[in-house]
This record gives sequence, structure tokens and C-alpha cells, in this order.
Amino acid sequence: PIPHFGVKEAVFPFNMFPEVDPLLGPEMRSTGEVLGMADSFGLAFYKAEEAANQRLPVEGTVLITVSEEERPAILDVARRFHDLGFSIAATDGTQNFLAQNGIEAKQIKKLQEGRPNIVDAMTNKEIQLIINTPVGKLSKHDDSYIRKSAIKFKIPYITTIAAALAAARGIEAFKKGRGTVKSLQQYHEDIK
Repeated sequence: PIPHFGVKEAVFPFNMFPEVDPLLGPEMRSTGEVLGMADSFGLAFYKAEEAANQRLPVEGTVLITVSEEERPAILDVARRFHDLGFSIAATDGTQNFLAQNGIEAKQIKKLQEGRPNIVDAMTNKEIQLIINTPVGKLSKHDDSYIRKSAIKFKIPYITTIAAALAAARGIEAFKKGRGTVKSLQQYHEDIK
């Protein structure tokens, strides 16, 4: 079987392959990358997130707050997390959109809307994963408190619909089984 890869920004050079330069280029030194490999894309993405020290939760509450333009695309993601047993919390506009489409979500206030709010929920460990798509200049100020709090409380934070879908697929694959551990050389041998 052909292995799937999930890449996250931190490559640690392990045992080298023939014709592979072990020297990290400048972009890898400044950014860093990690690689997750598995028999499915979902599990590979889960492993890459784990290697980047952003462990995806397997239960709890997912906060979803997305731009109006991205709301139709978030439906599949929200359904997947719901089917995986997660509770969903969402800001006003996103929560209303999800409800109109048959997805139950608890409404949560933004920081400037009063209390209890998103930061209170993060402080109280009520949120285990955040899906927040930035919306240009408004997002720079409006959502920066979410990003800063996510870092402070070590809550995984996802900023694109594609990554949110990959995370849901990864959690689903992880729940089905961790897969087998193979060295890079074993993967290389399997694809010869």
C-alpha cells in the first residue's frame, strides 16, 4: 500500500536514504516541519499534528467560529465532529447557521460581547479544539485574543476548513486504531 503523508510546520533527519541530502535548507531551519505517515491520510494528519506538539482531542468540545463566506463549507466539518461524539460551541452567526442546517451547537459569546465568553470557556478547560478562520484585517484584532488564549492554554487551533476536515478525519482514524509503527525505511521498501 502507498503511504499517506500529513505534513505540519518542525523535518527531523532520521536515518538517511540514498540520494537524499541530510542538510536542512534555510526554509526548513526557520520554519521547521514534521511528517506523519500512515496507511490513511487521516491518521497521517493526526500523527503530524501530534509530532508538532498539537495533540488533537478525541472527545470534548469543538469551538467553531468562521466567516460568513465559509459557513457552507463548515457544515461537513461540524457534522463529522458531531458524529464523532464532540459537543460543538459556536459564536452567534456560526451557531445560527449551524442550527438552520440541523446541527446542534451551544452559543458562546465573543470577548467583547460579555461573559461568560470564549476566553472564560478556554480558561475553564471547556474547549478542547478551536476552528477559527481569519477574516482579513477585522480578524487581526477581533480574533487575536482567541489565538493568544489557545496558545496560553495549549488548545489545538485550526485556521482553515481543509485543516479542520483533515483533523476530523484524523481523529476518526485514530479512534479506529493507531495503526502500525514503521520506520521510514520500511515505508520506502513498501513502495519500491
